[in-house]
Amino acid sequence: MSKNRPRPSATPPAKAGSSVGGLADLASLRDALKQSAAERERERIAAEKAAREAAADADLFRREIGEVAPIAAAARAVHGRTPPAALPLQTRRDEQAVLTEAISDEFDPEVLLDTDESLFYCRPGVSQEVVRKLRRGDWIVQAQLDLHGMRREEAREALAEFIRETVKRGLRCIRVIHGKGLGSVGKEPVLKGKVRAWLVQKAEVIAFCQARPHDGGAGAVLVLLQPGLTRPGAARQDRGADSAS
Repeated sequence: MSKNRPRPSATPPAKAGSSVGGLADLASLRDALKQSAAERERERIAAEKAAREAAADADLFRREIGEVAPIAAAARAVHGRTPPAALPLQTRRDEQAVLTEAISDEFDPEVLLDTDESLFYCRPGVSQEVVRKLRRGDWIVQAQLDLHGMRREEAREALAEFIRETVKRGLRCIRVIHGKGLGSVGKEPVLKGKVRAWLVQKAEVIAFCQARPHDGGAGAVLVLLQPGLTRPGAARQDRGADSAS
């Protein structure tokens, strides 16, 4: 009976060159690790040195300065005074100038008034249908001014102020009650003619006519306004402003 012979190995023997290359890679890795460790050590030493120097500087600063105490703040005065509200002085002056210059007693409205059974006025460029609608009551009276018992100057200023305020509020139709003059000297309707003369000179007035009997008749006038015209300097556009100066 024959003896079993050993079978040849399936793995070929390692080459000599391969072993040498592996050792070189390990040596390179070891050197890189050493270099990295040395770099970290240098950084640690530098950081510790910087910390020691900063602590030494801080200690030196404290020794040089010595003990410190906060400065006592002086008590501050509390002002309880409320500043006065700002006054629009220039605006008031402008508005007063408009009221003073806008209407004149010397202006004769007869050249602009149309006449039938009553006087009425329609600004040039505005259809007379506006006056007809005003007479018919198509416009609702939104505010009124009663000039009874006022002197001429007082009535003129009151009318100018009334028109300015109603225009600012966006109102379109107003009534001005001037009376029939039955209580005046000579029974003459002084304010009636003056009111019409003043209204003709106002740029804000589009048209006006005598009120209907139940709205005051010959003692009142219905006025149609164009909103948005009242502003400082509007007197330059008003009729008769030159004669007021």
